[in-house]
Amino acid sequence: MILYFDCFSGVSGDMTLGGLLDLGVPLDWLRARLAALPFEGFEIAERTVVYNGIRGRRVEVRTTDPSPPHRHYGEIRDRIAAAPLAEPVRRRALAVFRRLAEAEAAVHGCTPEEVHFHEVGAVDAIVDVVGCALGLEHLGVEAVYASPLPNGRGFVACRHGRLPIPAPATQKLLEGVPTYGVEVEAELTTPTGAAIVTALCRRFGPMPPMVVRATGYGAGSQNLAPGPNLLRLVLGEPQETAAAEGEGVTADRVTVLEAAVDDMNPEWFGYLMERLFEEGALDVLWIPVQMKKNRPGTLIQVLCRPEQAGRLARRVLTESTTLGVRLQAAERLLLSREIVTVGSSFGAVPMKRVVGPGGTARLVPEFEACREIARSRRIPLREVYERLLREAGEHRPEGPAEGPPLA
Repeated sequence: MILYFDCFSGVSGDMTLGGLLDLGVPLDWLRARLAALPFEGFEIAERTVVYNGIRGRRVEVRTTDPSPPHRHYGEIRDRIAAAPLAEPVRRRALAVFRRLAEAEAAVHGCTPEEVHFHEVGAVDAIVDVVGCALGLEHLGVEAVYASPLPNGRGFVACRHGRLPIPAPATQKLLEGVPTYGVEVEAELTTPTGAAIVTALCRRFGPMPPMVVRATGYGAGSQNLAPGPNLLRLVLGEPQETAAAEGEGVTADRVTVLEAAVDDMNPEWFGYLMERLFEEGALDVLWIPVQMKKNRPGTLIQVLCRPEQAGRLARRVLTESTTLGVRLQAAERLLLSREIVTVGSSFGAVPMKRVVGPGGTARLVPEFEACREIARSRRIPLREVYERLLREAGEHRPEGPAEGPPLA
């Protein structure tokens, strides 16, 4: 699923949480999971409001501790890391707080580990961020996009004193992001909201092609003229894949990394490929290309999960001679497949069972298993493949087998 942040009146943590509830995330379900966090002294309240004739959900995280503690980034990170959360939820929440810490560190001239959060370290921001990650997981969101972000004007009061809008941390978070100013005397985009969208969004701009399944509205604390002070969240499926999905075919979203080099020692390519696969790459390709000044070169192409793109891009920048890496989102259609054990004259052998769009299944020998048989029996690899395919048509699979994740 795709989630699009339509931020016509800005974005904040509580508006995001309200929009997710309006999309169908159950409040009781959310409360139960947030109660398991290693943070205390809060309660969640919600109500329906109407701004400019549009109904939205208003969420308030109320602190029950009269003197709530201010926490360092390291404490927040460690507590979230140790919380009983699904890995995608933990990863998204940590990514948001890492963005906040890096922005605050840049503003105050220190390292992220030295950052002492005030407003954004309060329990309400923690609940907003982790609640947002939980809501995305509940809705099955795999990709997030957002519109350009509006900035109000004026000043905001905080524990550091009177600060201009956008607040310095917000301004830092919005570097490289399309923004625009509006004549509204209010903080439309908050640090927590900016951290959420910049940490999780693939791209800022118009809504991507999608089949819309639901729309939710998260409300700000009050309506602002001319209004409405709402965040619109649009949930849907990619238009191209929604029609193509069917029996045996599922949609997936990946990131493609590319870099072209013409001055790299050929001996380094093998090492780079090994490191990329070790760090989670789904596939790695070397493609011969003709580069500027008519020089032969190599296009490095890496396929990976979106959350792995940053780490793998750094690996390419570190281990190759390229000066830059291009990243682009891609959608793919996958045939259903699983690893099964098949009886053969070589014994029980793991094979890949692939189901086509029409429901027809075929078996594909696993290369590593075939190579091991060829070496141990001292027979050609081609002969192993051919015999396994022939015998697979005569025997039914014995059952699932343990094997590596299928890309």
